[in-house]
Amino acid sequence: MTDQRVVSVEGKEIAITNPEKMLYPSAGITKWDYVLHLTRLAPYLLPHSRRRFLTTIRYPHGTGDEFFYQKNVPSHAPDWIPTARDGKVTYILLEDTPTLVWLANLACLEFHLSFNLVDDPDHPPELVFDLDPSVEGFDRVMEVALLTREVLNQLDLDALVKTSGATGLQLYIPLKGRFTFEQTRRVSHFIARYLEEKHPRLITLERIKKNRGDKVYFDYLQHWRGKSLIAPYSPRAREQATVSTPLKWSELRPGLVPEQFTLPAVHRRLAETGDLFQPLLSRENRFDLSRILDFVERKRK
Repeated sequence: MTDQRVVSVEGKEIAITNPEKMLYPSAGITKWDYVLHLTRLAPYLLPHSRRRFLTTIRYPHGTGDEFFYQKNVPSHAPDWIPTARDGKVTYILLEDTPTLVWLANLACLEFHLSFNLVDDPDHPPELVFDLDPSVEGFDRVMEVALLTREVLNQLDLDALVKTSGATGLQLYIPLKGRFTFEQTRRVSHFIARYLEEKHPRLITLERIKKNRGDKVYFDYLQHWRGKSLIAPYSPRAREQATVSTPLKWSELRPGLVPEQFTLPAVHRRLAETGDLFQPLLSRENRFDLSRILDFVERKRK
């Protein structure tokens, strides 16, 4: 077994230690395989991670073993790793391929991003809903996502959708203008309560999992300053090596399962579809919350 390989990425020399170590034993993916997968994902992942605070989850011995969250940049990080401070935490910024490869060598198997940009802590560029099943099965989550989109369309809004890479779906509404987290929370709470009241046997806002029964949890609370969500195109530390993958709305139909979207499979998909989350990077096709905010405020009075 070779203990180390040194790679040159965009002029940066990076040592890949224990390249033959199995990070995803069930999928047969070694650390070296993982590095190669991430370099191929970099053109899709990096545009969405730039200017956002990064939280990683590290699995030093691969999936199924101990893990820990890392927010602060490690003391041994090279000086070329980009960082930004927020309060007492100095975060890594996932801005380039060398940083991604360096993190891969640390067995960072998940990349979670802040909802806000580094230089604008109070105004998230998207409003995000996280839909999570309480029992096994993906069809109910897809049903809730489609019902949510119907409501959004009635409000002259729309969303992009991706798998969490685990069991759920996440909806992103790209925003026009600068709305605070407090304003986006009022809108998301209004939509979540409406859906729960209209579909009480399917949707719940109950945070405690054992109290949800078989309902889909509509998590509108996660979207907040200081919190994070799995990045588009981030791998997950699940035995199948799944990836958080953007979808077409037309794909949400019975038979779709998150396990279809794995590290080996996602490259073929991206060659066919390109980045379905590209609209989040554009100034066009964004949505103004002013009208619905006015409506919500009138209802509160």
